[in-house]
Amino acid sequence: SGFNSIGHMDTMLRRRRHVGHCKEGEEFIQNVFQVLFLLFPGKEKSNLAVCWLQYEISKVVQCLQAKKKKKLKAQGRKSKKLAKNLLKGPDNRNDLSLWKLYAYLEWLLGNIDDARKVFDTALCTAGTGGLKSPQLCSLSLLYAQLEVELLESIEGAVTSRAVHILTKLAESEPYVPYSGQVLPVNVLKARKTYEHALQDHLSQTAVSDQDRVSGAKQLVNLVGCYALFQYLTAGIDAAVLIYAQTSEKLEGADPQKCENTAENSGTQNFPTALEAVTLLHTNLLRFHMKISVYPLNPLREALTEALKLYPSNQSLWRSYIHIQRKSYSAGKARRFFDGVTRSTDSLEPWLFAIQAEQKRKNLMENVQRADAGEVHSTIPEIGLTNRIVALFEHAVQSENGTHCPLLWRMYLSFLV
Repeated sequence: SGFNSIGHMDTMLRRRRHVGHCKEGEEFIQNVFQVLFLLFPGKEKSNLAVCWLQYEISKVVQCLQAKKKKKLKAQGRKSKKLAKNLLKGPDNRNDLSLWKLYAYLEWLLGNIDDARKVFDTALCTAGTGGLKSPQLCSLSLLYAQLEVELLESIEGAVTSRAVHILTKLAESEPYVPYSGQVLPVNVLKARKTYEHALQDHLSQTAVSDQDRVSGAKQLVNLVGCYALFQYLTAGIDAAVLIYAQTSEKLEGADPQKCENTAENSGTQNFPTALEAVTLLHTNLLRFHMKISVYPLNPLREALTEALKLYPSNQSLWRSYIHIQRKSYSAGKARRFFDGVTRSTDSLEPWLFAIQAEQKRKNLMENVQRADAGEVHSTIPEIGLTNRIVALFEHAVQSENGTHCPLLWRMYLSFLV
């Protein structure tokens, strides 16, 4: 009891009730964290604290998606209590990764002013590492990204809080909280600093495996900060140009390097630098399309190219399905899915192909049932059902699909 809904089943609906974390399973996970916390020393303990807080944030996100206000309030209190207790630990007081997650948690809970105070406090105590400090770059990037999401349009963004954060990061001086203005001369200086920092980073060659992994992370954060800075001060084309130049450089390097070193140093979950840069690129294009008029084609092309290289990246697939929903013709997307599933052993393309067809089917059923006492079916829906069943059949016959409980559960759920 208690373990059936841990893991991948939380996305399925059961009797109209969203399945989340059930009580016994939740108690088990908390016990595991508490027991392990006593066993680990120094750096490992900090890493575990980060994992624990990330897990708490995932539950807050789940409450937000399910739109359960009462549960969100209770979960928010628990998660904040844990975050504060973790930050009280002597090893964690100066850990920017934990400060970053705590600020993000406050932001998700809607406490924007409190989150800004936490971000500002962390930046003020972080020292003057500037663009050379990976943690400082990562913290500033998240802060700036969250601030950008509050903008209603790109006009006037050059004096926004996000530009202030990214400008201060480039100055390598003690951080000063935002006072409502950004000097044009500081923006020009920051642009030059970012440009030189990126050129230096791309021309570096890492000595050890550990250096290579940390260097890849730092490069991604640096590119993210620089591109966002350019987006806010010079427009979308300037930002896209940075992503294009960086991707070109990284494609010239050996793409296996990062993956191999990631396995050696126990950080398998960190994607290659090129994959992470591509994700930042597509996310920025999606955001820009949301707040202004911009053609869909650049985003579609960027996603299709990226998915051919990284067929198991779930975030890229979600973006792809999101933009394909706006398209009247399913043919192009189906051909693309078919091509990717033939060329890879990954299971993600199958799962997302099935999800895309199911969304199409739901959309069609909703249209047919709209404002009608009886259902007068104008489009024969049976074709989609057969297509989905055929996709399931092919997916469960693949080597990875045969051993995937989620796929079998989805298939059973669909047939029911």
